[in-house]
Amino acid sequence: MKIITNLLFPKTKTQSTKKTTKGLPPLKQNVRGIHFKSAPEIQKMRESSKIVATVLKEISEMVQPGMTTADLDTYAEQRIREMGATPSFKGYYGFPASICACINHEVVHGIPNPKRVIRRGDIVKIDTGAYYQGFHGDSCITIPVGKVSSQAAKLIKVAEEALYKGIEQVKAGNYLLDIAGAIEDHVKAHKYSIVKEFTGHGVGKNLHEPPSVFNVRTNELPNVKLKPGMTLAIEPILNAGSRHTRTLRDRWTVVTTDNNLSAQFEHTVLVTKNGYEILTDRTSV
Repeated sequence: MKIITNLLFPKTKTQSTKKTTKGLPPLKQNVRGIHFKSAPEIQKMRESSKIVATVLKEISEMVQPGMTTADLDTYAEQRIREMGATPSFKGYYGFPASICACINHEVVHGIPNPKRVIRRGDIVKIDTGAYYQGFHGDSCITIPVGKVSSQAAKLIKVAEEALYKGIEQVKAGNYLLDIAGAIEDHVKAHKYSIVKEFTGHGVGKNLHEPPSVFNVRTNELPNVKLKPGMTLAIEPILNAGSRHTRTLRDRWTVVTTDNNLSAQFEHTVLVTKNGYEILTDRTSV
């Protein structure tokens, strides 16, 4: 799940809000500081992330024309709970569902809807999280539904490649700008745009924690040095046309202003002494 960067680097003191959902702790806003996970905490994150990876893999295999985004949300919530976890997204800042479901020109935070029918040729972005034994996992995939256009297929391919270009820069001693630069260079080489308003983030006890994990080179956010025990949600968002977006009347769903396609991939990644571990790796479930 994406988040606007001022939620990660606020100017006010830490506060709690009553916005929550059954099974989750009270939502902590304005959390300060990076949490370096211990070995037992990392193991819990492996479990929460495995649940997320399992759900996304299953959804990717079951999506077909005629289904609705609400069908996918119902399935995701059921599976997350069957595996002993709680949906991270449901109730988070009032979000009403267990997944974010976006189709074609929808960029992020799409609310599942029983009237939103998936059609052949669509590209569907599914973002979800699971809260298990005190820790969150978070991941997103973009799914082609049947045969898609060559433009859509290329956008999906480059978006996934951009994620892994960023992940390849994850190792102790590197910096967030190394991740951002690798992503930005790959995307620009293919003449796509990056949505700058939303970033990746730290993830752990809270769904969103510092630091902001940006996808373009910037001096506007802290360029944090990577250290073992950090867990990051890396998530580049690519648009086929303009990077600019707008939010719909539901106050959640973000779409491209030019109605061009958007694609995104996300993994929860652990920084290790010698590199990285992809905690939400779908190939291992």
